[in-house]
Amino acid sequence: MSVADDKFHELAAPGVRRLQPYQPGKPVAELEREYGIRDAIKLASNENPFGPSPLAVAAAQAVLQDMARYPEGSGHLLAQRLAEKHGLPRECITLGNGSNDVLDLIARVFLTPGHSAVYSEYAFAVYPIAVQAVGAEARVAPAHDGSRGPAYGHDLEAMLERVDSATRLVFIANPNNPTGTWLVEAELEDFIASLPAHVMVVVDEAYFEYVAHANYPDTSRWLERFPNLIVTRTFSKAYGLAGLRVGYALSHPGVANLLNRVRHPFNVNLVAQAAALAALDDHDHLDMSIRRNHEGMFQLLTGLSRLGLDSIESAGNFLTLDTGRPGLEVYNALLQEGVIVRPLANYGMPRHLRVTIGSTAENTRFLEAQEKVLA
Repeated sequence: MSVADDKFHELAAPGVRRLQPYQPGKPVAELEREYGIRDAIKLASNENPFGPSPLAVAAAQAVLQDMARYPEGSGHLLAQRLAEKHGLPRECITLGNGSNDVLDLIARVFLTPGHSAVYSEYAFAVYPIAVQAVGAEARVAPAHDGSRGPAYGHDLEAMLERVDSATRLVFIANPNNPTGTWLVEAELEDFIASLPAHVMVVVDEAYFEYVAHANYPDTSRWLERFPNLIVTRTFSKAYGLAGLRVGYALSHPGVANLLNRVRHPFNVNLVAQAAALAALDDHDHLDMSIRRNHEGMFQLLTGLSRLGLDSIESAGNFLTLDTGRPGLEVYNALLQEGVIVRPLANYGMPRHLRVTIGSTAENTRFLEAQEKVLA
């Protein structure tokens, strides 16, 4: 750090000084430029390999001529449509520039340097960033070790032990990213019921649409019973709109009122609003994406088993596998083969890689590259 950089560093808020920026998956263009590779594939960011709905693409194209105008600041049509989808009043909706934006809004509304937030080990990297940025205390509960719950999964008992009078937020990812682990209805419901009234609980359901387990809960249906519950969803995964950044929160109207006070105007752009509205109407495309994901999951599980590699059971559109060696080495070797996955050392999982479920051809390409790397 130069002298000038150090000067600016001292001017920053204490929480910001300690932050490390979020590291997204390596872009295909960057890999091809650096390695001189063509036809690389990216299985690093849990995107939908089958793309957005054709209805969403058509709707986005139709509004491009209006891009000189600001979008409707409240996103009224999209918010109203989401309210209808979930059977809730319009006043329960908060729109975000992706669900990451909503998570940041929640932290800014409910946390100060005198408060704490609780989340699990191996949980989504945005939680510590949002907590630290506002100067609040992060309390990280160890995940299950496999003895009394699924290994790497949220240990709700350990999380509850870290809640006290200073706690204002608990973050729960269900399913969790990057592990793919999930919580069943009874245990999550009991946990929320046990929290003090002064603690807001955020259930991050970014991968909700992909889950096929009968005992997996739809927590959006619990809002009337739990006014301290906030549910977040996204259009970036199953709906295939990651590049447009659309997410939202469902909450008690009083909570949504607070979130919308700090939500930036026009945080969901014109094209994103139009595409999301259309995507909600294309049930066939969503069903196809989910079905193909389940087929791809089976393909990868079968292939990894043949290679002698273990993975964590996942309810999302990705698998986290144990390479049996430093994961970064395997990651770099896969880059040489034109395959981008996600190393997880920054999550405290140095031997693991997270692999997005791709198309049949992409999954085959990954398995062949992985076999070559292992050899």
